[in-house]
Amino acid sequence: MSKPQYETYEQPQYEPYGAAGAGYDPYRPAYGYDTVGAADGPATQMFTAGAFEGAGQDDRAGGYPGGPAPARALAPGAVDELPTRAFTPDAFPPRTPTPDATAVPAAGTALPQPRRGGGRRADGRAGARRAARRRRGGERPDGLRRLVPQALVVAFLAGGTSAFVANDKAVQLSVDGRSRTLHTFADDVGELLADEGVDIGAHDIVAPAAGTALTSGDEIAVRYGRPVELTLDGQRRNVWTTARTVDGALRQLGVRAEGAYLSASRGKRIAREGLDLDVRTERTVTVMADGRSRTVRTNAATVGEVVEESGVTLRGSDTTSVPASSFPRDGQTVTVMRISGREEVREEPIPYAVHKSDDASLPRGTEVVAQAGREGARRITYSVRTVNGVRQRPKRLRSEVVREPQTRIVKVGTKVQPTAVAGAEGLNWGALAACESGGRPGAVDASGTYGGLYQFDTRTWQSLGGSGRPQDAPAAEQTHRAKKLYVQRGASPWPHCGGRL
Repeated sequence: MSKPQYETYEQPQYEPYGAAGAGYDPYRPAYGYDTVGAADGPATQMFTAGAFEGAGQDDRAGGYPGGPAPARALAPGAVDELPTRAFTPDAFPPRTPTPDATAVPAAGTALPQPRRGGGRRADGRAGARRAARRRRGGERPDGLRRLVPQALVVAFLAGGTSAFVANDKAVQLSVDGRSRTLHTFADDVGELLADEGVDIGAHDIVAPAAGTALTSGDEIAVRYGRPVELTLDGQRRNVWTTARTVDGALRQLGVRAEGAYLSASRGKRIAREGLDLDVRTERTVTVMADGRSRTVRTNAATVGEVVEESGVTLRGSDTTSVPASSFPRDGQTVTVMRISGREEVREEPIPYAVHKSDDASLPRGTEVVAQAGREGARRITYSVRTVNGVRQRPKRLRSEVVREPQTRIVKVGTKVQPTAVAGAEGLNWGALAACESGGRPGAVDASGTYGGLYQFDTRTWQSLGGSGRPQDAPAAEQTHRAKKLYVQRGASPWPHCGGRL
């Protein structure tokens, strides 16, 4: 028994008719079968009544004008079951090259276009063709009439399945560590990610790149970027990582985590929103205290913590060479300073001011002290510190005045004195002054009674019009007063030196 031969038709030849008009379904072929389950894979084809009803069929309903008449009439929408009788060779007559209306078109053959004219014309031609077939020998065998549509379905499925298998690709997609295998018709990685709804940001990684063409068996990996607010050894910065855990992020960022302090556990997962992470790596710090050196490995946050870890205790005013709140650096040396101190109070003098004023009653050149000056006193408190046994320079803490100074007031004469005295001119007054005082205007004898060039006592001086003490007056005024005394008493006031005049 020879096996019946079937033609294989490619799906593209079942193009929708351009003249079919509105409402035509492009996935309902002109040979009268419906497509079922297209969303789930290769379509399952079902024959429906009215597919080959011949003359009088509406062109837009999917019928083929001039096709073979049905064996029996079916209600619209009813399913025509496949024949149940046994397979016999007689059901498949030999193929002949003679064109026939019931023959299956060869691949690439243009299908006849349905006319848009009235149904009467089409019905008439279809009836004439059926009458001619009856005259030539009657209808075709019932089994062959039913198997021809099945052959069309097999041919369509064969061509469509070939194209489907050719474009379908089985790929493995891993998104942030979650992997799955899927089938896709996408041409490249970017199209696949768009189809799967995977959005890619500026900090995300896609391998291979989005423009890479896809082939079956490819593996595509997507790793999302995560923002990390990283404080590393006191320095804060914003970084991005595609790692999903703290440990992976540290390795990716090149941060040495051995012995380091971490604000989150190394196994903590990093959410897409990111994470705040404080990392203090292990450092070597040397502490100098009490004449000894101590070197420690630490991940402490402050110098004060490092000093405590070294076993050194700060007492009282003790301090460190760098601020205790500062961040300790690798290789840093911190010196502990032992401080002892006390307060000292000292009293210091306050100088008095001198105030001078003109006095017209005094001869020019004469100065008279109207008020003696007096120093004041100030009490100052100092802090005296000893650092590691060495006394430091005292530091002034506070000051207070315990006695105000008194200003010295001096009157300066401005009165012009006559230089000549009648009866006393022409005498050797310089010789008299040299004998009495050695020519010194401010000279005072040992008893303190006599003073000036001519050794006046205070009472005689004032009787001659002088003020104050004679030794405080200018030399010209002293000579003028001496001349006046000579006119009154001659040389008797100077019993030892008067003869020199």
